[in-house]
Amino acid sequence: MAHDQQVRIDLAAALRLAARFGFHEGICNHFSVMLPGTRDRFLINPWGFHWAEIRASDLVLADERGRVLHGSNQIEPTALFIHAAIHRLHPAATAVLHTHMPYSTAITVAAGGRLEPVSQTALRFVDRIAYDGTYNGLALDDQEGERIAATMGDKPVAMLASHGIVVTGQTIAEAFDDLYYLERAAELQVLAAGLGRGFNTIDPAVIAVTAQQMAAECPPQAERHFAALKRLLDREDPSYAS
Repeated sequence: MAHDQQVRIDLAAALRLAARFGFHEGICNHFSVMLPGTRDRFLINPWGFHWAEIRASDLVLADERGRVLHGSNQIEPTALFIHAAIHRLHPAATAVLHTHMPYSTAITVAAGGRLEPVSQTALRFVDRIAYDGTYNGLALDDQEGERIAATMGDKPVAMLASHGIVVTGQTIAEAFDDLYYLERAAELQVLAAGLGRGFNTIDPAVIAVTAQQMAAECPPQAERHFAALKRLLDREDPSYAS
């Protein structure tokens, strides 16, 4: 199978899986991935499709300026400005996943919200999240897309105030693995906060060592995790690959 087609299939799988886990919000939000062998073309989900119905053939090809190059479907306007800017300004961001998934977004809504290093799951994100403290409305121009991209700095994850999150990765599998565990870590934090008993503290030295351990473990774990999730789709509804 050609590499380009496999990337299409993987992106469609990521969208289907995100819907399965409740990471989606209606027909909003967007996932994109650079076309293999290019630095100026990316695939992205079309406007008006629910993530649970996306197929590889539905995806749209756009350039770094957001112009549609191939596909009969449209792209949601904010997707063009957010994803085009991040792909353009962050060469390592092969995959860019933007969601309003509930627990992570709840943290962005809280005053001074941060993902705290209070659970093992959260420790994989130590020093990997950029926090954008400014909400500027819908990203409907190059300036806002580039502002979000610049706010990310060298971090692969961004939490956007009163908005949502962005997760990037060198592969779709790596980005989706981070997306999944970011929401799990946020869920633990939000649920624990609701108990009203404060958080446990973890020794800073243990935090640092554990974060390093996870950094070494995550790439191979991500590929195995994503492959396992695709096997579930293949058994239950392989139409995503069509």
